[in-house]
Amino acid sequence: MKRNKVNSTQIAKLAGVSRSTVSRVINNYPSVPPKTREKVMKVIKEYNYFPDMSAQVLAGKNMRNIGLFIIDKGSVSKDPTSNMLIASVIEAASSHDYYVLTNIIQDCKSPKNIERVKTVFYQNRIDAGIFLGADNHEPFIEELIAEGFIIGIFDQDLPGRDEPNRIVYSFNNEEGAIKAVDYLVSLNHRKIGIINGNLRRHSGSARYEGYLKAMKKHGLPIKKEWIIQSDFSRVNGYQAMYNYLNTNPELPTAFFTANDSIAFGAIEALTEKQIHVPSDISIVGTDDHVLSKLHHPPLTTFKTDLNRMMEGLTLDVINTIEQTNQKGIKVTMGSELIVRESCLSL
Repeated sequence: MKRNKVNSTQIAKLAGVSRSTVSRVINNYPSVPPKTREKVMKVIKEYNYFPDMSAQVLAGKNMRNIGLFIIDKGSVSKDPTSNMLIASVIEAASSHDYYVLTNIIQDCKSPKNIERVKTVFYQNRIDAGIFLGADNHEPFIEELIAEGFIIGIFDQDLPGRDEPNRIVYSFNNEEGAIKAVDYLVSLNHRKIGIINGNLRRHSGSARYEGYLKAMKKHGLPIKKEWIIQSDFSRVNGYQAMYNYLNTNPELPTAFFTANDSIAFGAIEALTEKQIHVPSDISIVGTDDHVLSKLHHPPLTTFKTDLNRMMEGLTLDVINTIEQTNQKGIKVTMGSELIVRESCLSL
């Protein structure tokens, strides 16, 4: 049914009541007599009237909108994991009658982009924001938190930051990296390298720290040439390994990669050079990407329940919108080894 462009004043006139009575009916005040409520509701339904959301904001009502901001320089639509994260947020929000307004920020250092994001908050178009893919310390996000806006963050670790409007969900990235090296050591590997993700992000730096700690724990050599820098994408994983192989290096017997997408790209570059996984070199990933079990070879990795994490983050953001927290929420989840065919015992 097409919406008739009537306002609350016209509804009041048609129902023969005051505008304030219409407002009390819309906001379900108990003081309105049943017959009056019935009369007003009949007119509202007849004219398919909906209250102006800007008036709802002025009255202190929630918009029931959450902003989802994905910081990604690449193409989000081509990444199944990113799509799954977005869908998980939308499903969790929808189950509580919230809408999700989504925006991709390809350059979060651009003043224009930052201003655009801030405007959404300052104009009260959303009740809260969720950020994916941000650096561990992203100044404009910290500014929004300082302003009192409710912010959910995936993948962050800033000790001492426990503001009641900060909701953070992360994995135990350091522990996962230690487990990965432990697993390779259990297969008799002693020459183990790492292909890092973005070290500005918490998961990138924490997984690197875990690798270093595990190598030292086992008394294994840490060679600079076996520490390869990349980003959290297949394209960057391929390019990093391609560049590395063109230097004609001594290869380790295994690589730990900061996520499965990096592993996919690295394996592609290795295969082009006729270096086969796992017969020539073993690869272990992290996250259990949706394509990991279908990859050739199927990838050994550490499973992280991303769907559960995004659902929990979204619901805690909604709970914070609807009731005040005494302090911030910080949740850290573990991971589980999934053994497939990309690692070989020596």
